[in-house]
Amino acid sequence: MKLKQKSLYTILVCILSLTGFTLLINTTAQAPRQAQIAFDSYRDENRDVFVMDSDGKNQINLTNNPALDWGPAWSPNGEKIAFASNRDGNSEIYVMDADGNNQRNLTNNPADDDAPAWSPDGRKIAFQTDRDKILDQIYVMDADGENQHNLTNGFLNAAPSWSPDGQRITFASDRDLSLDIFIMDADGKNLRNLTNDPNIVTNGSPAWSPDGQKIAFESFRDRNYEIYVMDADGENQQNLTKSPAEELEPAWSPDNRKIAFSVYEREGVGGIYIMDVDGKNLRKLTNDYTDVRPAWFDPVFTSAVLSDDKFMTTWAWIKHISE
Repeated sequence: MKLKQKSLYTILVCILSLTGFTLLINTTAQAPRQAQIAFDSYRDENRDVFVMDSDGKNQINLTNNPALDWGPAWSPNGEKIAFASNRDGNSEIYVMDADGNNQRNLTNNPADDDAPAWSPDGRKIAFQTDRDKILDQIYVMDADGENQHNLTNGFLNAAPSWSPDGQRITFASDRDLSLDIFIMDADGKNLRNLTNDPNIVTNGSPAWSPDGQKIAFESFRDRNYEIYVMDADGENQQNLTKSPAEELEPAWSPDNRKIAFSVYEREGVGGIYIMDVDGKNLRKLTNDYTDVRPAWFDPVFTSAVLSDDKFMTTWAWIKHISE
């Protein structure tokens, strides 16, 4: 096994050397030092963004603001968390340090902006907005809030999620009557319906797996919300939760082995749960039904950027797949 790991390291070093790429790994102390899950909760009679260890311990309120804050999204290096807030009178995209400091407005627009999603290289944020005076559309902006522009037009388009290579975005849209899961190129071209649900039902909250092979999503096709997973091309759609409870908003663990999700009622209570990617080994992390929209970060699997702007994972990922 050690020989196999050494061979993988050697191959990667040779590739980097031959192509002239420089690996840049950000190890700033601002990022959490262990795996954490961000989520939002109304447990303190106000919706705020919280963070906890991936085992459910050490739950901390990060935003502590009298307004409503929700929908956290980790930056790829773990230094920042983007989220939505109505503290300026309408829903805006904010960003803060991972410890809750330096909260600031990125969008500064009178429309409602929601559902931020970082690009894998950390340079852009996709989000949904109603600023075009029609149903929500997918926009993208630089991570500092500059260069906000539209990727979709017409119909409802919401809940963006980037592919791990940054080349595509998956999202929910009702352009084919049913609310289905679509993908498009990162520039908004080549839209394609993945779920193609023949019934008029809701499929939403898509989340691309870290290895790029799967997309998890929520679906109402069984007459209650369940967590489904499918291949990235839309094939092999399967129900993972198979429960009478309402399960929504899946989020992959960075090691590709687990999925966190929101449960609005299960065994009498709701909260954040996790399970293996095959639906087994279900485990409850929180006990409040207002705990929703989990987002996972693990410093072992932080992102690295190559000097030609290509994206890859760090040494830890290479070590993980060799085991």
